[in-house]
Amino acid sequence: MEKVNISEKFSQFSDYWNPRIIGELNGQQVKAARLKGEFIWHHHEHEDELFLITKGKLKMEFRDKTVEIGEGEFIIVPRGVEHKPVADEEVELLLFEPASTLNTGNIENERTMKELKRI
Repeated sequence: MEKVNISEKFSQFSDYWNPRIIGELNGQQVKAARLKGEFIWHHHEHEDELFLITKGKLKMEFRDKTVEIGEGEFIIVPRGVEHKPVADEEVELLLFEPASTLNTGNIENERTMKELKRI
């Protein structure tokens, strides 16, 4: 049982759209990620995702609306809901999701990260 310093974890990497595992509980993973730019439209058939913003502002695009999430705020994207994260400036966030969750959901392409690094 060790505490985790989130700022220290973010200091260990600088690349975008490449989540790192920083904790696990009850089949869920806590992931730290830096985002900048646009991701792809995708959904997760079996998993909900929680995005907790620790730095910056994230726009979560849905087919019918866009939700802006700021520092200290989170959004839960329910399974099956198509979404596209967009970060106009650098964003640091924590993801809480089942260990089985692929970052690109139902789409597999060059941005799919199947093996995540633990830090």
